[in-house]
Amino acid sequence: MITLALVDDNNDLREGLQITIKDHPEEFECLGAFSNAEDALKAIPDLKPQVVLMDIKLPGISGIDCVRKLKATLPGLDVIMLTIFAEDKTVFDSLCAGACGYITKNASPDEILDAVREVRLGGAPMSPRIARMVVKSFNNFMTSALTEREKEVLMLMSGGNSYKMTADQLHISHDTVRFHIKNIYKKLEVHSLQEAFAKVKKQF
Repeated sequence: MITLALVDDNNDLREGLQITIKDHPEEFECLGAFSNAEDALKAIPDLKPQVVLMDIKLPGISGIDCVRKLKATLPGLDVIMLTIFAEDKTVFDSLCAGACGYITKNASPDEILDAVREVRLGGAPMSPRIARMVVKSFNNFMTSALTEREKEVLMLMSGGNSYKMTADQLHISHDTVRFHIKNIYKKLEVHSLQEAFAKVKKQF
């Protein structure tokens, strides 16, 4: 069972997602739905959902700031941004704040639930347009310090692939992917993909 919370000021979208989640009671449970960040910040730390679907443009505190505050309290929380925006700065601000994925609002309810499943498996779900943008940014950021295989691993991971998906695509083991990621973090002097995104943003 995957537990979720929704934060979106669009009533139709919020209610539609609640209905979709209720249609899958054996797999998902919605613990709360909020129209603004202020209410979400009061309730979500006590509800402790596994995943939050977060609108980026909220009245008052923004979705990005809400993610940053929630992650400070619940570091293990998975957050997927839901937005009509697919702008470079917005994407990287969200990822640097701690978001694990970024899905545009024209995605179908089933696609959104697939993203929730993926993030719980360790993936970083992104809409195709956003994934291409992130991959392009990492391509521009690559340094000679990384080996060709490390570059391949980082590009795939930045494009939204999980460890397993990356391993399958490169025909290597899951442990080998982890080994390459460890080396990448050491060479780039980061400790997570979020920090890697932050370094990319500085070069953007």
